[in-house]
Amino acid sequence: MAYSPRLKEEYKSKVIAALTEEFGYKNVMQVPKLSKIVISKGVGAAVADKKLVDYAVEELTTISGQRAIATISKKDVASFKLRKGMPIGAKVTLRGERMYEFLDRLVTSALPRVRDFGGIKATGFDGRGNYNLGITEQIIFPEIDIDKVNKISGMDITFVTSAETDKEAKSLLTELGLPFQKN
Repeated sequence: MAYSPRLKEEYKSKVIAALTEEFGYKNVMQVPKLSKIVISKGVGAAVADKKLVDYAVEELTTISGQRAIATISKKDVASFKLRKGMPIGAKVTLRGERMYEFLDRLVTSALPRVRDFGGIKATGFDGRGNYNLGITEQIIFPEIDIDKVNKISGMDITFVTSAETDKEAKSLLTELGLPFQKN
């Protein structure tokens, strides 16, 4: 039998049933699912030093297990000494098995390593069923060797779901294991 991630199996066996019970879906295809996870990192100091973008791409590749790409600026901003087409950040889009593997590692090993962790804020929803999570230090991921880090920086993680509302998306992400703060 082919390998299948733990969270994917859990989604099929438990999450679909729980969400159907909570929202009263008539069809399995109505149940929201996680479409993709986008991890992005802006490198503002890359205007002065181009190597910083390469470090960011390397770190995101290590964290996600998939090759990250450098993002380029879309327009000139004179006050930041930024030209159109300059590399200014890095991002990686995870789908399928890699997405579930990353989510599993994020929930089980990375988030518990955050200092004074009391859950993630539930205010990051955008109104269309997607959730944005900001992480302040990349060293919470066990894949990152703290001795090789040249500068501690953060990143943004976007969870794109097929949910219609924020309530459905929050229920989905809670069932998948994201530890939201209790109000």
